[in-house]
Amino acid sequence: MSRVAKQPVDLPQGVTATITDELITLKGAKGSLSVSLKFGVKVKQADKSLEVVYDEGNRMHAGSTRAHLANMATGVSKGYERKLELIGVGYRAAVQGKTLNLTLGFSHPVAFEMPEGITIEAPSQTEVLIKGIDKQRVGQVAAEIRSLRPPEPYKGKGVRYAGEQISLKEGKKK
Repeated sequence: MSRVAKQPVDLPQGVTATITDELITLKGAKGSLSVSLKFGVKVKQADKSLEVVYDEGNRMHAGSTRAHLANMATGVSKGYERKLELIGVGYRAAVQGKTLNLTLGFSHPVAFEMPEGITIEAPSQTEVLIKGIDKQRVGQVAAEIRSLRPPEPYKGKGVRYAGEQISLKEGKKK
């Protein structure tokens, strides 16, 4: 039995759930998200919580369905954000309209287009803040921006997540 699927998903204040046979939609102050249900998994609503009900033979998607519902409930009420740091001399970030302009030590500037439903801010020249209601999309956009110039192992220059520890290699010895 899945321990994750047994726990109910509490809906925060202001979040409403619409349940059909194949789709669940959560609406909140920040927007709405929906997830499709896998075979053998059903969701029941009780007061201000959702419970995942599954057949004994088909329980492999129950835990992930419950986790998706919990992430959606948090996303439509509070939202998610990831912070990136640019480490290196001359590394800069600036937002112009729907484009994130990055100077990452290449011979050309890098322009990153903001996807739909994601907002990107640059509070300072060396910080990038990615916000949205979908946890997976926020993390994916952060990973795509980081992949433009991942931290190198000798000086640690590049784009890294806030608080990420880079283990530096020792340089060449004479």
